[in-house]
Amino acid sequence: MEKNMLEAIKETAAFIKTQVNELPKIGIILGTGLGDLVNHMEVIKEIDYKEIINFPVSTVEGHSGKLIFGNLGGKYIMAMQGRFHYYEGYGMKQVTFPVRVMKELGVETLFVSNAAGGMNKEFSVGDVMIITDHINLFPENPLRGKNYNELGDRFPAMTEPYSHRLIKIADEIGAEKSLRLMHGVYVGTTGPTFETPAEYEYFRIIGGDAVGMSTVPEVIVAKHAGMEVFGVSVITDLGGKDITEVPSHEEVQKAAITAQPVMTTLIKELLARI
Repeated sequence: MEKNMLEAIKETAAFIKTQVNELPKIGIILGTGLGDLVNHMEVIKEIDYKEIINFPVSTVEGHSGKLIFGNLGGKYIMAMQGRFHYYEGYGMKQVTFPVRVMKELGVETLFVSNAAGGMNKEFSVGDVMIITDHINLFPENPLRGKNYNELGDRFPAMTEPYSHRLIKIADEIGAEKSLRLMHGVYVGTTGPTFETPAEYEYFRIIGGDAVGMSTVPEVIVAKHAGMEVFGVSVITDLGGKDITEVPSHEEVQKAAITAQPVMTTLIKELLARI
């Protein structure tokens, strides 16, 4: 990014402010196959990423690339339909730029969702996993480089990356609505290759329950910015030495769509209660 990052953030936020009448306090990043949540929104305004100054453009099938403002679960929110990935060739500053803009617009709570491969032997394809913690295996941290004190501390604590308060509320919703909600640690890797059987085993041994190619950078930046974060993964495939199925992007999308009703109920109810 050629411009000073602070200037770019302010410039983008200023543009978005000209497009909407009201600014949200809640942001949602919709991952692979989870864009359908938008169909449950009362949409007030949609902005294509390509129209937004300084925004990268999503290149992945299943990621449509729109910023959507509207009402969901009785709350006014902004949703990213489609995110940016390190494997697409973007730098970490670009991947996480939208989170910076959200903060500049006044977002205090961030919901993140993704598709992930499961290593936990208790998991099944189509399960929804509440992320309780993560392991960062990306080769670059999005906070590397110059730190702007206006954006956050040089050395931010990551002792509670995913809000215990929001996890507790989610579990209460799961119990009330009879939703099958798993808990687990998300391992963030670069992709775009799916993992080898040995890698799945390695991730499980070091404490991971699911693995994916996103989320961790955005959560690091959200915590740096002082946001409260809730994360959820849809388990779209299973991996390990005893698993013979070959994962594909199509299968991932299909499994994500299967989990849609649980995801939708959970997010709508959670929004209504915070």
